[in-house]
Amino acid sequence: MNKKVIPPGLGDVQEIALREALEERYLAYALSTIMHRALPDARDGLKPVHRRILYGMRLLRLDPGAALKKSAKIVGDVMGNFHPHGDQAIYDALVRLAQDFASRYPLVDGQGNFGNIDGDNPAAMRYTEARLTDAARLLLDGIDEDAVDFRPSYDGVSQEPVVLPAAIPNLLANGSQGIAVGMATAIPPHNIAELCDAALHLIDQPKARTRTLLKFVPGPDFPTGGVVVDPPDTIAEAYATGRGSFRLRARWKVEDTGRGTYLVVVTEIPWQVQKMRLVERIAELMNEKKLPLLADMRDESAEDVRLVFEPRSRSVDPALLMESLFKLTELESRVALNMNVLVRGRIPTVIGLAEALNEWLTHRRDVLLRRSRFRLSQIEHRLEVLGGYLVAYLNIDKVIKIIRKEDEPKPVLMKTFKLSDVQADAILNMRLRNLRRLEEIEIRTEDKELRAEKKSIEELLRSEKAQWKTIAGQIRDVRDRFGTKTPLGKRRTGFAEAPAHDEAAIEQALVEREPITVVVSEKGWIRALRGQVADLSGLVFKADDALKLAFFAETTSKLLVFATNGRCYTIEAAKLPGGRGHGEPVRLFIELEQEADVISVFRHEGGRKLIVASHEGRGFIVPEDECLANTRKGKQVLNVSAPDKACAIAPAEGELVAAIGENRKMLVFPIDQVPEMSRGRGVRLQRHKDGGLSDIKVFEAEKGLSWTDSAERVFTLSLKELADWRGNRADAGRLAPKGFPKTNKFDSESNERMASSE
Repeated sequence: MNKKVIPPGLGDVQEIALREALEERYLAYALSTIMHRALPDARDGLKPVHRRILYGMRLLRLDPGAALKKSAKIVGDVMGNFHPHGDQAIYDALVRLAQDFASRYPLVDGQGNFGNIDGDNPAAMRYTEARLTDAARLLLDGIDEDAVDFRPSYDGVSQEPVVLPAAIPNLLANGSQGIAVGMATAIPPHNIAELCDAALHLIDQPKARTRTLLKFVPGPDFPTGGVVVDPPDTIAEAYATGRGSFRLRARWKVEDTGRGTYLVVVTEIPWQVQKMRLVERIAELMNEKKLPLLADMRDESAEDVRLVFEPRSRSVDPALLMESLFKLTELESRVALNMNVLVRGRIPTVIGLAEALNEWLTHRRDVLLRRSRFRLSQIEHRLEVLGGYLVAYLNIDKVIKIIRKEDEPKPVLMKTFKLSDVQADAILNMRLRNLRRLEEIEIRTEDKELRAEKKSIEELLRSEKAQWKTIAGQIRDVRDRFGTKTPLGKRRTGFAEAPAHDEAAIEQALVEREPITVVVSEKGWIRALRGQVADLSGLVFKADDALKLAFFAETTSKLLVFATNGRCYTIEAAKLPGGRGHGEPVRLFIELEQEADVISVFRHEGGRKLIVASHEGRGFIVPEDECLANTRKGKQVLNVSAPDKACAIAPAEGELVAAIGENRKMLVFPIDQVPEMSRGRGVRLQRHKDGGLSDIKVFEAEKGLSWTDSAERVFTLSLKELADWRGNRADAGRLAPKGFPKTNKFDSESNERMASSE
């Protein structure tokens, strides 16, 4: 017999839009990640896993100086009582708290293999042991005195602290790294003594701004040292906004090895850089010949870092050698600053240096008030007990008689001597040996001391000024304990300005200097042949393509490309394809408009001057260095508007300028009539009735004007022979002399003199 199956609770089924369900659940996940995993609390600078580890170790009585216990025991207790996640995640967090190269002030004292700066993994938790450090003890100081709130653990069986009392500014002292959902945090470590000085200034000047506090906290202090090379304004901006980064370099020195030779020794590497990976990267670059100034590299590290670099020759500038290493390796790294924290343990906010210290100071005041009230309640309870003791001592015989005769002595004692419930219990629980002769004096002395302490605490609770004075005293004690003269508190990271080096020199230092021959085809394909190849007759080009120009250069050279749009582009010769194939289009290296064409390609020499001209016959002289471009988009030199276009460029080396038009009229005029500019339309060089300018050339009067025809024959006219063509700028000129090429170019190949002039 078939029965219709009815799902249980069918009437409770509710339809929910998928989008709403996903949004609700993803938001819950995001909030859980932000609040309980990734972002630190601004008050103690800890994430929940670190806080639970430290509290769990305190419950195990692993104080500084106590016997160590296995990490597996610590991880097991923390996981079972407070942190219901994987044991490996807890152990990884424990390991990081113990690594002196990762934490500026380690909170865990580890024994065994806890990893190293090379990037090796720590030993398994069953092999390592741990206990708390003095810094961790300060974070936990007062936790048993109602200093902070507690909440039920995940299973409701035990209680865990919401935040630690944090007698040290741990958020900034040890920093924090984390990636949440839609946000992240990155806080580098700092020096505790400097943070304490800044906090003391904030107590005196509560409205002090971050830039003022930078007098005390100049920047981060990394456990592995290094040198921060950012300018002070950049550092100040980062701390004021809570966002930015620090440019951190390795610390190095030069060791003289005699006879003019030297070695460069790196003694500190940037924070969070694995030394072994760094060494492997440098070795790869040496094999790829990308570090031509470096001959050899050795890792002579023991307990301290010691990387030895041997230069290629004694003439190599050590600073330039290090600049090349900084540019290509992690000997220079960027350390992010994103002070995104949980303010008051609830609100994710990006804060600056002043706000971070104020959050800690406010928390310290809350801790002071709570501990003071807790101590006050203890004193009041003790005074009440002492009052009962005094009554009992003064009436000892009667008290003993009541206790011996009465079945229920407590209510009788309370009624007879007008005692409180607490006093009656204290008398009944008192040991007989406390009834000795001097007890009355001790009771009265203790009572007097407690009443004095009670009075001072009550005054403290009434006076905010006294509270801040007490907090300042506590901070001074911490500053003295972690002072800059102590081994742990001494500043490790220095500050310097990055040396100013010629960018061209640095670029050359990154490339092996070798001779090449640059070849450019008519259709704009470019390649580099190894060595200086004079005979190019064997070169093969694509169909309908041919040689346009070729010139000698080096792999360290910069090439300038002048195009019809009047822009100059820069290409590094080291990036050119080899000469085995047809090369690659010039357009792959620069952002050249589709309608623009290449006029000339030549090697940048620096210091010389060029003359540029447009089809309309306008032009000017421009320093070659002004033509260098920093981006693929190039640099506008000659301003042209359609239908006009740039058509010629030539070295401005000589006293006379020769211009030839498409109408075959040639003009020779003094070069001093042409102005020097860095950018513009220029002035009229030659007037054309028909057509426009075809080519231009600058020559020396003593040598005369030369040109090459299609048969590679060279013609030269002296200054006397050029008398008919000499005039002033903007003249029309006369028909070209007999034998001038029909191409209306001074050389058989367009602008070949740009290359041959080298």
